[in-house]
Amino acid sequence: MTNSCYSLPAVSSGSLEAYKSRINALPVLSAEQERELAIRLHKNNDLDAARQLVLSHLRFVVHIARGYRGYGLPEADLIQEGNIGLMKAVKRFNPAVGVRLVSFAVHWIRAEIHEYILRNWRIAKIATTKAQRKLFFNLRSSKKRLGWFNREEIDSVARDLGVSPQSVIEMEQRMSSQDTSFDMREGEDSDSGARAPAAYLKDLRPDPAQEIEQLESAAFNNEQLQRALSSLDQRSRDIIEQRWLNERKATLHQLADKYGVSAERIRQLEKNALQKLKRSVEPALTAV
Repeated sequence: MTNSCYSLPAVSSGSLEAYKSRINALPVLSAEQERELAIRLHKNNDLDAARQLVLSHLRFVVHIARGYRGYGLPEADLIQEGNIGLMKAVKRFNPAVGVRLVSFAVHWIRAEIHEYILRNWRIAKIATTKAQRKLFFNLRSSKKRLGWFNREEIDSVARDLGVSPQSVIEMEQRMSSQDTSFDMREGEDSDSGARAPAAYLKDLRPDPAQEIEQLESAAFNNEQLQRALSSLDQRSRDIIEQRWLNERKATLHQLADKYGVSAERIRQLEKNALQKLKRSVEPALTAV
């Protein structure tokens, strides 16, 4: 399963906000819908089912990619790599295991983003500005021997390239630095002196899987609320929206004036509507 199997919204730096708006407008699948689509894909290789599974989870890729913006790499590229991980996860997802796709896909999404960062991290950090890139390439051609520059050579190169001696020293240090494996190398034990960055470069923010599950739960709860509201009569729904859902809450007396009844009658209607909403929403939440 590749990008060519089905069309996905394009990710580019110039239209990143438009991309986010577009994918946030896509519906979130319920657990049953997700399971049905996964079964269709797993048993029949149904690419339309795969497309729906991927599209409904694109917002979660953006959420995960946002946590890696500190590496100085384009957010659009991070999202694109995460989307590749999502597609790999969808291809390997087995609905019989009994977990939600989002919990399974987090590993694949993060793995692709990690791989992209590791491929691009060193080159991005050696020369991040136009002046640094120019110095980097000129310095490589100016270095006539192995080993570190002495002070005379530093001053000579600085004069030739029109930069400060300190800039030459810093760039030489960057060029001479060794790449470090992000993960612990094979054969190393956890007590070794030189720990891999994966052991200490931890993201202290909440776990992405938990945040995504919370977002998905909130979207599901909102869907159930809207469905329950649609079962109320127009007056009861308006009372609930104005008393509980609007930013500026209406008072009982304001609604009493609007409908030409007493404030006590509005309170009774509100109470009855809330009880009906509770009866409508509780079975759906219990079944999740």
